[in-house]
Amino acid sequence: MGWTDERVETLKKLWLDGLSASQIAKQLGGVTRNAVIGKVHRLGLSGRAAPSHPSRPAFKAPRPPRPISMPTPRARSLEPRPHATPAPRPAPFVELPGTATVLTLGAHMCKWPIGDPASSDFTFCGRRASDEGPYCIDHARVAYQPPQGKKKTSVAELTRSLRRYI
Repeated sequence: MGWTDERVETLKKLWLDGLSASQIAKQLGGVTRNAVIGKVHRLGLSGRAAPSHPSRPAFKAPRPPRPISMPTPRARSLEPRPHATPAPRPAPFVELPGTATVLTLGAHMCKWPIGDPASSDFTFCGRRASDEGPYCIDHARVAYQPPQGKKKTSVAELTRSLRRYI
């Protein structure tokens, strides 16, 4: 079906009433949503009485970096430790929040992720990255483990592995 003067006037009225292109196409019949959008564009009907989607801000302003509290060093005792007492197990390391967000992360900053990327308090380490990679020295030690040496195999294991070649 073509665009008659009557259909164009109906289109203009429905568009200014705030109906979507799909709703207008359904009411006019015989045209698709894309045909309605094309005709609206050619007619220059960009202004609408009511927008179909509420406007949202483009981005959130970055939060100010949180201060990092450094643990105070303990005074060392000069007395030797008795050998009979077992050493206490170290507490699991808890990563402190980083100082960089996706918006503030620079080229020479540590890109070690801290936290859950889906949460609002997700950050990156943000310290100065080493020259060899994207992480600071501390996080590079965690990320890049040296290869484990091969364990010595027994004669039985060696024989078993060579059987497929015999």
